[in-house]
This record gives sequence, C-alpha cells and structure tokens, in this order.
Amino acid sequence: MPSSYQNKNLVLLIIVASLGYFVDIYDLVLFSVIRVSSLRGIGVPDEQLLTTGVTLINAQMLGMLVGGIWWGILGDKKGRLKVLFGSIIMYSLANIANGFVTNVPAYIVIRFIAGVGLAGELGAGITLVAESMSKEKRGYGTMIVAAVGLLGAVAAGLVGDKFAWQTSYFIGGGLGLLLLLLRLGVFESDMYQKTEQQARVPKGDFLLLFKNFSIFKKYINCILIALPVWFVVGVLITFAPEFGKAMGATEPLSAGKGIMFTYIGISLGDVLAGVLSQLFKTRKKIIILFLTATLASVLLFLFSRGINEAQFLGICVLLGLSTGFWVIFVTVAAEQFGTNLRATVTTTVPNFVRGSVVLITLSFQWLKQPFGIINAALIVGLATLAVAFVSAYNLQETFGKDLDYLEQN
Repeated sequence: MPSSYQNKNLVLLIIVASLGYFVDIYDLVLFSVIRVSSLRGIGVPDEQLLTTGVTLINAQMLGMLVGGIWWGILGDKKGRLKVLFGSIIMYSLANIANGFVTNVPAYIVIRFIAGVGLAGELGAGITLVAESMSKEKRGYGTMIVAAVGLLGAVAAGLVGDKFAWQTSYFIGGGLGLLLLLLRLGVFESDMYQKTEQQARVPKGDFLLLFKNFSIFKKYINCILIALPVWFVVGVLITFAPEFGKAMGATEPLSAGKGIMFTYIGISLGDVLAGVLSQLFKTRKKIIILFLTATLASVLLFLFSRGINEAQFLGICVLLGLSTGFWVIFVTVAAEQFGTNLRATVTTTVPNFVRGSVVLITLSFQWLKQPFGIINAALIVGLATLAVAFVSAYNLQETFGKDLDYLEQN
C-alpha cells in the first residue's frame, strides 16, 4: 500500500478510535451524572437512590467483564476492526433503549447489555493504533485516543445537566451510530493480518493467560495498577453528594459536575502522562509518579471539611489529573503481549479494572456501616493504591518495544 494511503488510513484510524472512545466514555459515565434524575423519573424513592444506583453500576460493570473477555477473544480471532465497530453498534443501540426504560429491572438488563458493548471499543482501538504506528511514536497515537475519548465524560456532564435523562441517552446512541459512517475508510493492521495467515498460532486463547506463570504475572500486574482510577471515579465522585454531607460541605456537591471536572483533569493528565513518557522514554516511572499524585489528591479530598462547590470542583480536577495515567496503563497492556494475544489482553484488562468497581463499591458499602463513609473510603482507597504501587514496581518497561512477535504456550 502506498505510504500516502497508509498515512491517510492511520489518521482516520486515530480519529475513529478517538471518537469511538469519546462515545464509549460518554455512555460509561452518563449514568453517574443522571443517576438521581433517571431513578426518580422511574419512581424510585429517595431512600433507595443509593442502593439502586450501586446495583445498576454493578450490572453495567459485570457486563463489561463479560464483554471484555468476549470482544477480546474475537479481536484476536476475527480481527480488531470487527470488534471496534461491533462494540460501537451494541452500546449505541443500548443507549437508545435506555431512554425508554420505565422500571428498575429493565434498567438493570439494559445497563448490563450496554456494559457488554462498551467493553470492546477501547481495547480494539488502542490495539489497532499501537500495531499501526512506529514503536517510537505509538505513545502519541494512544495519547490522542485517550485524551479525546475521555472528553466524552465532559460532554456527558454538560448534556446530563442541560437535557432530560432520556434525551441524554438518545444523544449518546445517535452519536455512536453516526460514527459508523467512518467505518469504510479504516483498514485492519498489517501486523494482525500477518498473524492471521499462520494457522497453527493460537489466537485469542484466553486460558493461555493463566497457563504460564510469567504471562499470568504480567496480566495481573497490568490490571491492578489502575484500580485507584476507578476507586476515584466509582466511589469518591459518583457518591459526592453523600460525601458532601459527611464533610459538612457548605452547599450540595453535584456528582454530575464532579464527573465533568474530574474527566477534564483526566484528559489533561493523559496528555501530560503521554508526553512525559515519550520525553523520558519510560512508561513505568511515569505510572509510579502519577500513583503518588493520586495518593496525595485522595487524602486531600477525604480530609477536606466545610468546602464549597468551587473548592470541590478544584479537587475533582486534581483527582482527575493525578489519575490521568489511563493512557499509559492501556498502552502498557498492549505492549506487554504478543500479536496473537494483544487484543484479548488490551480489551480485557481495562474492563477487568472497570469491573473491579463491583468489589470496590461493595467493600465501601460494607465498611461504611461500622466506620462511616469517610473512613470506609480511606481504607478502600489506601488498599487499592498499595496494590497498584506493588504492581507498577513489578511491571516490565515497554517503551520502544517491538510488538511484532507471538506468545507461545
């Protein structure tokens, strides 16, 4: 293929992956933004808003666990491109269906289906970009995908604040379906096509991740380094109204605005982390740096008292900025494994992290009764950070690594 066509395909690929992740994140965090309004809209009493909200978040995240495995295996067996657009179709239709729910059971089922759909886009997009760019420059490509995509949370905050909750879901579904129009100009990665022709190579063998201890160790470390990201988003920001009351905030704290400002910070952090990793030619040290910043910002949030909305939103930006190593986290996952397992890993890892919200929120709920909401969050937050630091220390440095290789049993 002539270089001019390759360059055009690469640019279009980055645009599609970025916009796909934009809509992905929009849907992923929209429920946190419109949790109260949507549940009240279908008749859920105020005293059940918190517990019902946790149930729905857990249903969505369980769907992402299932979808992560399914889409990941398909990505290595059938191609990254098919997964990229298949997942976009599923979560877009689920988004539209969400706008028609009238009861909690239907809401739970559709959030689960949406979770399955949401699980495929990021891994497929990052894998395609990583395999299509040079080893020296691919960090910039994945940085653009993550930074643009995470702005979908900002859009979710703005839309959820200005429109009815049903309309907010319809907008997300419509954006996803419009994105499918760009499908015709994107091609499969050459690296995958070369592997596809090798019939004897095990492709998308999920169990291979558990058969070999060294492969398993890499896989688990890739998952655990990002637990603090979803502790921040899934606990501190999602339940900001409840934290505000416990902190004695001078005015109600909005989860919707908190999500928006946190993801502004995450997007800025992703750009900063991506640039720093390219400049200093290291992924591992940058992750440890950002984890340290996350520890400081979590402590700042939990020990704040009597804050107003402006101070809360400022802390949200700091929380987002410090957890903005998501781009490096996903890039590292892609760089750790061979072409025959890369999509499986890159798709399952972020979704297992997202799915960890189930355990994180359940632990938080369990500890909240005896210790109170602030201390419960402190215990869970410090635990996730401790695990993340150990996992980051155990990671291999992957900057500039050649990705054209296979994993063997």
